[in-house]
Amino acid sequence: MATDSTPFPTPPRDLDYDTFMERFAGVYEHTPWIAQALWQRGLDDRHDTVDGLASAMAEMLDEAADADKLKLLRAHPELAGKAAVRKELTEESTGEQAGAGLDECTEEEFQRFMTLNEQYNARFGFPFIMAVKGYHRTDILAAFEQRVNNDQDTEFRTAVDQVNRIARLRLQAIAEEG
Repeated sequence: MATDSTPFPTPPRDLDYDTFMERFAGVYEHTPWIAQALWQRGLDDRHDTVDGLASAMAEMLDEAADADKLKLLRAHPELAGKAAVRKELTEESTGEQAGAGLDECTEEEFQRFMTLNEQYNARFGFPFIMAVKGYHRTDILAAFEQRVNNDQDTEFRTAVDQVNRIARLRLQAIAEEG
C-alpha cells in the first residue's frame, strides 16, 4: 500500500490515554491491546500520520505470539455471514461490508458466501478476512474461492496482512473525520 503521510488533526502523541484509546482501540477488531501496547511503548512525532501509526500498530501485531494473532483473526466477523444477518457487526465492519455491496447479495451469492465461510472456517480455524474497501462482492467471492485453497501458513500470513490493511483504512477514516 502506498505511503500515506496524512496527519491526524490532533497528533496521537498529544492525546491522553483515555482519548487515545477511545479513538484507536477499535482499529483492530475487538482487539484493544494493540493500541494499549503502543501507548505503553510511547508515542512520538513518527506516530502523527496515518502511515506512521499504522506501521507502528502493525509492528505491535507482528511482535505478538501466533496465539494472540489467532485470537485477533477469530475476532473478525465472517463476510456476509451470520453476524451480518443478525446485525451484530461493529459499526466499522457494517460500513465496510455495505460499501462492498455485501448487504445486497443475491440469494445465490449469499449462499455461496455461507458455504465458503463454512469451508474456510473448517480448514483454517478463523474467518476469511479481506479488506473489502474498493472491491465489489463478485471480486471478493473470487478471492474467497482462491484463498480457501491456500495452505495454512500462507493463509495465516495473508489474513494478518489483510487485518493490517483494514487497520490502515480505518486509521485513514479517523484522520479524515477529524
